[in-house]
Amino acid sequence: MTDGSGLTLREQLGGAAEPDFEIDLPAGWERREVGDDDRADLGAAMRRRFLEAQRPDLYAVVRAMVDDSYAAMQNEGALAYYAATTGDANTLWIPGSIIVSKRAATPEITLDQMVSHAIREFGAKPLFGDKRFVRFERDEIVKLGDTSIGLTTIEYLTPIPTTKRRRALQFTATVSRPLEAEADDEQVVATKQLYDACISTLRWVPPRAK
Repeated sequence: MTDGSGLTLREQLGGAAEPDFEIDLPAGWERREVGDDDRADLGAAMRRRFLEAQRPDLYAVVRAMVDDSYAAMQNEGALAYYAATTGDANTLWIPGSIIVSKRAATPEITLDQMVSHAIREFGAKPLFGDKRFVRFERDEIVKLGDTSIGLTTIEYLTPIPTTKRRRALQFTATVSRPLEAEADDEQVVATKQLYDACISTLRWVPPRAK
């Protein structure tokens, strides 16, 4: 991959620094950094939106999901997440999100061994035949207070350039559904296909300025 100067990404980064990343997103979605300020802003925006729709009951359920997701993101050291947060008229509202984190090899387990485990245990496969990515999914019932929902989680793993296959970027996408809907429900399948299309557009770019 080169920029307008003809330099490769590795040359732009001096062969050492880890690159940043971009993906194409659905309308109304954006990248958000994980932190307390963002959590407060997101909670306030959700509360306003659901109260305007006169559905405080749905706000309570969604807020519980957000709180659980934020706790999980912070525990797992998530870097960022993508979600429908802009709220404009063209926003594609999906009951889910994409969380981005990093996986690192250890002296005991290499990145290739992690991939082999995902293939063996979860049936991981290349994304659209592209072997730079492995993709697998799981389905479960999740209890949120007095409410239970179905949750499909899709994991994508791809090595980070310049790290010699010792670090990988992990995208974790989720889509929730009512219990009466099956995991192969038409809307769930369409959402998974949309996630696949978004992740397949991954582009590595020079690191953002701090």
